[in-house]
Amino acid sequence: MRLNDVTVVIRPRSTWEAMDLGVLLSQRHRRLLMTSWAMVTLPIFLLLSWVLRDSPSLAVFIFWWLKPAFERLPLYILSKAMFGETPTLKQALLHWPRLLKPQLLASLTWRRLSLQRSFVMPVMQLEGLDGAQRQQRLQVLLQRDAGAARWLTIIGAHLEGALWIGLMVLFYLLLPQQVALDWSWKSLISAATQDWRWLEHLTNAFYAVVLVVWEPIYVACGFSLYLNRRTVLEAWDIELVFRRLRQRLTGAGAVLLIAVMLLMPPTHGVWAAEPAMTPDSPRLLNQSLNSQASRDSIKTILEQPPFKNRETLTRYRFGEDQPDVDASQDSKTPQWLRALLKLFEGLASLIEAALWGIVIASFGLLIWHYRDGLQAFVGRRPTLRVKATRPVPQQAFGLDLKPESLPTDIAASAENLWQTDPREALGLLYRALLSRLLHDFDIALKAADTEGQVLRRIEQLQQPALLAYSKNLTGHWQNMAYGHRLPPEQVQQELCDGWRVLFDAGAVR
Repeated sequence: MRLNDVTVVIRPRSTWEAMDLGVLLSQRHRRLLMTSWAMVTLPIFLLLSWVLRDSPSLAVFIFWWLKPAFERLPLYILSKAMFGETPTLKQALLHWPRLLKPQLLASLTWRRLSLQRSFVMPVMQLEGLDGAQRQQRLQVLLQRDAGAARWLTIIGAHLEGALWIGLMVLFYLLLPQQVALDWSWKSLISAATQDWRWLEHLTNAFYAVVLVVWEPIYVACGFSLYLNRRTVLEAWDIELVFRRLRQRLTGAGAVLLIAVMLLMPPTHGVWAAEPAMTPDSPRLLNQSLNSQASRDSIKTILEQPPFKNRETLTRYRFGEDQPDVDASQDSKTPQWLRALLKLFEGLASLIEAALWGIVIASFGLLIWHYRDGLQAFVGRRPTLRVKATRPVPQQAFGLDLKPESLPTDIAASAENLWQTDPREALGLLYRALLSRLLHDFDIALKAADTEGQVLRRIEQLQQPALLAYSKNLTGHWQNMAYGHRLPPEQVQQELCDGWRVLFDAGAVR
């Protein structure tokens, strides 16, 4: 890199300041960037739309998937413009096919969904690294600024969607009023699919136009993050200062050297008297520090911190594992396969988290579904019931539950009412049952309780005879209240007799 020719100020920046620099770079070269992007991508978009004219969604999806291939062109333009060699439009378009050759398959497969794509793309395209060297380089670069690169991709995706929707809304607002009145969303939905494919292709074209504006900015922000990271790692700002100092001293140093040579006394005889110095001369061979010793000393220093930090990692493994064999096999594994395995590991982690979430949610739903039973099980006391000081409801289902509102002989009163008013007779039995449950059995009835909730509370009393009678009476009550169906005459007598057995004879208490 020719740092002396750089067209921006080289200094360490924060991540957001570095991305702001990328926006300024894209604005400075926006005409070249947008024109070149449009000339490359729009013909491909039109070709996809024509070939897949019956599947507009598939066409725009393929166009979106090819974005990493298109992004190599603005990165090439920005990398040249950064050092004062801005290419022309013709040069950029002619150079683009050569930019597609390195690692295109990887960029469009397992690296396609990487959120750090704009940040790590210069490592492949500008540094030309692949395989283990690329991984080592990324490990250093991604120690910082990786989060900002991910946020850049996430915010960019949302910005693309917002601009896309904005263009569609603008198109609808610019329609003539008469045309807008003839359109309705109901007619759009009910119309045949083929009649409105032109509208789908038109909205896809809006997305292609959005990318013409946004994608150069996205690539420029990722490129500026990459330059900022290298500035911090390689101290480009300090190197530039030393280069400028050297340029200032070069002219003065030459003048000083000429003056010293002119003022020095003649030394021809002295130089002639000295023996010729060769690599094999005794004077050089007898020195205590030779080339081999210096190389050994340098190697020893480089093997020690801070140049090399050794770590010992301890992990649990099965007894039949052979770490040496695994390590040798891992070194022979292709880089693309290791990247694919890492992707599968990430997917497996996501699936595992989703499954655990489903298990926890199912367990919570199960507890919620059986909450009444669990409350009864936890709150049940085998000892004598103690009446709680709670307000007793006076009505339920529109029925008066006060004991003084009921006749003394419930069964006899119901038998008398069966002949004249069967509905009133059945209502009297059900109202008397609720009143007994409320006052005699201390069941906490609420004004908003349903018949089913009342039966579940009766089950908690663990009295089978009362439960059977209550279910029978409740069923006939529901048939009469909601279906206007009265019970047969034999059932009427059974209900009255059952009441006498349960309450008048004292079968339950």
